[in-house]
Amino acid sequence: MRTVRTPMSELNQSNRAAEPQSPAQYILATAQPCADAGRATPPAANAFTVDVEDYFHVQAFAGKVAKSEWGSLQHRYRDNTLRLLDQLERHGVLGTFFTLGWVAEQAPDLIADIVRRGHELASHGYDHSQVFAQTPEAFREDVRLSKRLLEDAGGVQIKGYRAPTFSINADVLWAHTILAEEGFVYSSSIYPVHHDLYGLPDAPRVPFRSHRDGVLELPMPTARFGGVSIAGGGGGYFRLLPYTLSRLMLDRARRQLAEPFIFYCHPWEIDPGQPRVSGLTWRSRFRHYTGLLGMEGRIDRLLSAYEWAPMDAVYQRYLTDQPTNDETPDRDAA
Repeated sequence: MRTVRTPMSELNQSNRAAEPQSPAQYILATAQPCADAGRATPPAANAFTVDVEDYFHVQAFAGKVAKSEWGSLQHRYRDNTLRLLDQLERHGVLGTFFTLGWVAEQAPDLIADIVRRGHELASHGYDHSQVFAQTPEAFREDVRLSKRLLEDAGGVQIKGYRAPTFSINADVLWAHTILAEEGFVYSSSIYPVHHDLYGLPDAPRVPFRSHRDGVLELPMPTARFGGVSIAGGGGGYFRLLPYTLSRLMLDRARRQLAEPFIFYCHPWEIDPGQPRVSGLTWRSRFRHYTGLLGMEGRIDRLLSAYEWAPMDAVYQRYLTDQPTNDETPDRDAA
């Protein structure tokens, strides 16, 4: 895989200062998108991914449910994950399961079942701690522990990582280097959008490396409307938006970027009977509980509408090649 030294035209806008004002800005301005990203005909399959966590792990509940309480709460991740596994099996679809190390610690047999059914096993960190809230040392311990627990339970090498709440932002791009040093090959942790909980709008919208000694970043899909990038990769977006609009967003992202798209969901999203957490803001209640009843049916429709594969199969052409110093002309992947 060749990489591009010159920044994408998206990142080289005329209103950007000639000299970046911070190390993070410099890294983003010199990010190296894969040379054939947005050029070659993309694989037919898109990536179906699941973030394996329980309802009480979500960031919106972080101030309401203490980690010390997790053991005493009703656990629903096992049954919901098994339902998703059965649903994928009915459609003949294999995907990637980004799984918390905490889940692997609690239920190693569930991890073994994910692998036995042919899915790719990947890391979602240990206990859903946001990357930008950790020191580099704490982050290294987190991903090292989760990787060990998952590999011990699944008996496979863990190559992929997804940050909880897409929490790799401009201030913690050092995470890419730590992930590479800990044996990861790729990350799917950046959403190139504006959002109140996450987002890195200046990041490339196609596969890239933020620096040469870091892992390959496979960003979540965005569709451009009037020069604005809109998220459309699943999760709450898929539950809250009309199904036809979600399909439009995914199709537009694939067409604009000439890349497969990544879809994600959580086991708790197909569980309308999950316990309700009290004391939430109206926004958190709306985001978390809206659309739970119809989510499983929506996923059925989506599984039938596209061809799907795990991350390591969809992006194999990027993951098997090593970056070089070759230069290619700058190009706009918008």
